[in-house]
Amino acid sequence: MAKLSMVKAITQSLDQEIKRDEKVLVFGEDVGRNGGVFRATDGLQDANGADRVFDTPLAESGISGLAMGLALEGFRPVPEIQFFGFVFETMDEIAGQISRTGHRMGGSRKMPITIRAPFGGGVHTPELHADSLEGLMAQTPGLRVVIPSGPYDAKGLLASAIRSDDPVVFLEHMKLYRSFKEEVPEESYTVPLDTADVKRAGKDLSIITYGYMVRESLKAAEELAKEGIDVEVLDLRTVSPLDEEAITATVKKTGRAVLVQEAQNQAGVMGQVASVIAEKAILSLEAPIGRVSAPDTPYPFSEAEETWLPNKADIVTKVKEIINY
Repeated sequence: MAKLSMVKAITQSLDQEIKRDEKVLVFGEDVGRNGGVFRATDGLQDANGADRVFDTPLAESGISGLAMGLALEGFRPVPEIQFFGFVFETMDEIAGQISRTGHRMGGSRKMPITIRAPFGGGVHTPELHADSLEGLMAQTPGLRVVIPSGPYDAKGLLASAIRSDDPVVFLEHMKLYRSFKEEVPEESYTVPLDTADVKRAGKDLSIITYGYMVRESLKAAEELAKEGIDVEVLDLRTVSPLDEEAITATVKKTGRAVLVQEAQNQAGVMGQVASVIAEKAILSLEAPIGRVSAPDTPYPFSEAEETWLPNKADIVTKVKEIINY
């Protein structure tokens, strides 16, 4: 079994899904001959042809409109938004049309669209490139929002998303693309959507998180273990809809919870996670729910992002606060 980076696992998944189903089409800005900004589609046009993997004009609204039209005609479009900060250009198609069509047509038409996009901070991108905007999508009924935290999950989750008959927003954190490798099966496989995963078992406190913050949380857990604090790390993987059963199970197990997100405190999905805990596991809590997030300000210029972004030290501090409550 080969060890792959997350971007290579995504490329492999796309290639296998294109070959598996002739209705799968991959398109976006520079995804063809160039292979995309991060080379996630590198080699796919040569391997599968320009009618299956092709470039579009620099127009996000056109990309999403094309995806909707293709889906109505029975295709499985996999459009790429070059950076998710550009999603504002296509909010009407995604939130106003794609998310509603299945309901509007009484289930007679499907929207099997997987919208891929890189996002996330820590790699010094220009303004509007790094914002964590998953909260906007998670608050849009009719959409699934999937965020892998590593290569194995990324490959399997992407295959599941492409095969789903529902629209999926599939977000890939830029800092995860090449920061580490995992063993990834060469053959095609799926990881179930809407299902969280315990990345580290523990008994004293639950960290609930997703995306790149899974990596920071695991680092924090290892540091805390040296001080005798045994932390469980739950990776949501799908942030809408939430795996409420897994959330309540981990909180009932440990009695304490720290919710970690890269997005601003007011802008992410952890407010909804806190609501689930309050409604379904409040009697299991031995301390208030802790939260770690970015400040409630616009994303800073890249020179300041390391100070602005939450990190391992922030998580360690919050865990100790909740443990010592």
